[in-house]
Amino acid sequence: MRSLRTISDISRSDLELIMARASSFREKHHKGLRHEGLLCGKVVALVFEKPSLRTKMAFEVAATSLGATPIFLSSSQILASGNNERGRESIPDIGRNLERFSDLIIARVYNHDSIVELHRSISIPVINALCDRHHPTQALADLMTLRLKKGDLAQVKVAYIGDGNNVATSLCQICALAGINFACASPTTHQIPEDEINVARNFANSSGSHLEFVTEPSQALCDADAVYTDTFVSMGQEAEKDLRSQLFQTYQVNSDLMRLAKPDAVFMHCLPAHRGEEVTDEVIDSPQSVVFDQAECRLHVAKALLALMLESA
Repeated sequence: MRSLRTISDISRSDLELIMARASSFREKHHKGLRHEGLLCGKVVALVFEKPSLRTKMAFEVAATSLGATPIFLSSSQILASGNNERGRESIPDIGRNLERFSDLIIARVYNHDSIVELHRSISIPVINALCDRHHPTQALADLMTLRLKKGDLAQVKVAYIGDGNNVATSLCQICALAGINFACASPTTHQIPEDEINVARNFANSSGSHLEFVTEPSQALCDADAVYTDTFVSMGQEAEKDLRSQLFQTYQVNSDLMRLAKPDAVFMHCLPAHRGEEVTDEVIDSPQSVVFDQAECRLHVAKALLALMLESA
């Protein structure tokens, strides 16, 4: 695994290696062992078009903890599509400059094509820290959280309720890769793209994962061990807020919907949460909620990815 653009860049053996390293880093973290010199002398460039709390913190802390130097570059400083508009310098030129100064680029961008173009233009690793179609680092943290909370995932079912967006896509694909059953309930107009579903189906053919795509939340929630949702209005979709709020009204994860899942089902959300929209306070603040465990796992996954990509580089 030279880079992480989408879940398709990860093999099953890669996945187990990432989870093992992330678990090791988590164990050390909870023992207070938070600094290692594994990556001394390495430089990590964080190139972000979109705002970020967890992703920025996770990778900056991860790089620093491993002895590397993280350099944060916002869209207003360099990006070709700063403020989601074409800027002064092409993505290949930006990448070719950055690879002369850094050992790895973490990119959080509006369009997946930017990730593809950046990766194609340079020889150093690229990590997709979110784009309009994928969010693979979040999916890895989600899988780690599920393993911590549910143990053996052979018979576990994850139900995603809401917009079939980038988070839903990566979650669906990592569940299929890992052999976890997955159900997604979305309006017909906002389901996971068919080409991305086909990627997940190919994984499922090998892993034995059962995939289900429906429109009614009650169908997806039956026998669910984990209930997952995300914002109904992603960054860049603010103009659609009123329309989306109406469209997704029956997809809000509240106590009534949670009761349709298993009694010990956990609630998951990638954050930030829009309380009162896709989820209610009583659910996200309940003992079933593992959202802050997911957030912490972002750090351990970030460490694992950086270590695996840069240790021997």
